[in-house]
Amino acid sequence: MTKLKNSEIKVTIALDENHVPEKMYWSAQDGGVVNERAKAMLLSLWDYKSQETLRIDLWTKDMPVDEMKKFFHQTLVAMSDTFQRATDDEKMADSMRDFCEYFAEKMELKK
Repeated sequence: MTKLKNSEIKVTIALDENHVPEKMYWSAQDGGVVNERAKAMLLSLWDYKSQETLRIDLWTKDMPVDEMKKFFHQTLVAMSDTFQRATDDEKMADSMRDFCEYFAEKMELKK
């Protein structure tokens, strides 16, 4: 039997008095990341028992709207690529990428 190795990704959120995220840091020792600052995160976990997605969506109060738009666009593009790798459904992944292009155009992210 092979012994499993554990790897940890840690997210630390500093909250203000109203419990609004003010600062966010993340660490991933295996990746050489130690207390790197971030302004937003989207975390999705699949609960196989209930067959539903559990989510944590956080952003700091100093996250500018223009950066949030870029963050969402890049996340959608990455999800398209991940969807293709996970399902081998190239046709749907291409449709998702088409939407990403539309999103970028409507958000005026493309020059």
